[in-house]
Amino acid sequence: MAKAPAAWLSIALMCIAAPCLAAPVEQLKLLSEHVVDGMRGGNLSGLAACGDGLWTVSDRDDDVIYRFDPSSSPVWQAHALAIKVPAPPPSGLSEGVRLMVKASTYVRGGSLDFEGISCDAQGNRYVVSEAYASVLKVPRGGAPQWLPIDPAVVGEARERGLLAHFNAIFEGIAVDPGGKRMWLAAEREQRGLLVIKRRDGDQGWGCEGHCVLLSEAGYVALPTQITSRQPRVKDFSDLSLYKGKLYTLERNAYQICRRDPVTATVEHCWSFANEVLAPGRRYDQPYGLLEALVIDEQGAWLGVDNNDKPREDGEVRPIVWRFAAPQSGWEAP
Repeated sequence: MAKAPAAWLSIALMCIAAPCLAAPVEQLKLLSEHVVDGMRGGNLSGLAACGDGLWTVSDRDDDVIYRFDPSSSPVWQAHALAIKVPAPPPSGLSEGVRLMVKASTYVRGGSLDFEGISCDAQGNRYVVSEAYASVLKVPRGGAPQWLPIDPAVVGEARERGLLAHFNAIFEGIAVDPGGKRMWLAAEREQRGLLVIKRRDGDQGWGCEGHCVLLSEAGYVALPTQITSRQPRVKDFSDLSLYKGKLYTLERNAYQICRRDPVTATVEHCWSFANEVLAPGRRYDQPYGLLEALVIDEQGAWLGVDNNDKPREDGEVRPIVWRFAAPQSGWEAP
């Protein structure tokens, strides 16, 4: 990993000495809460809105993806779709990361470690595997297949300091409606954003110029509700594409940010800290737990991967929250 700049080290030292507090941003309002039943492995990781409902994955289940009906009762039933996944392609990750992936399979299950899901306008689903830094296409009809992604994508990411640590690889995915462009979120240490394009003539997926839009290290500013002095790294835990803008779920900062899809520049951020850190909704875990995001005109769906741990009120099942859109809309300047 590249040597951290002096400014980054100064911020880290300040965060260790005292909590870094977030500047005030607009707080999103919680509308409803939906407990999820029927996910065999729990560990809800990622959300996608397709024409027939919301879809999700578990990072413990390699052979199913799940669908919810968001118009159903407050308790959602997960309907499993069995998938037969072919052998994953070579990952291009370091030997150390590959060995850790292999070892973790025996400990926790879920050798593919599905961490995100997205859909195109035709209803094809795209699932990102953190373990293999690869994307599985699950078509509406036909067998699942791994996308032929140019190895230069992972190569460039590693050169830029991304994908360097086990369990900190690709954590989010967003696909454009035409199924021709895809954004991937590298989780943390360093975090980053990449974009790849489907090449003409079905010649696989690769870069236009550079793949990496953003690569950065550092620590987040914490909401005032967080009293721990332990610093938290900048991270991405999911992506959503809405009206041509890229929205990032920034788990440890308890916020959603709108970004330019070409430059990854931050345009506006909204916080959900007030609602998810309210008494009864908190989890006794050292990091943020939200790993799923869908943005639409009316609001946002946010999903929790609680690692099978209880929150303050004792609930241990996965949860999806519905937030209202900001008062000024997602297009706010």
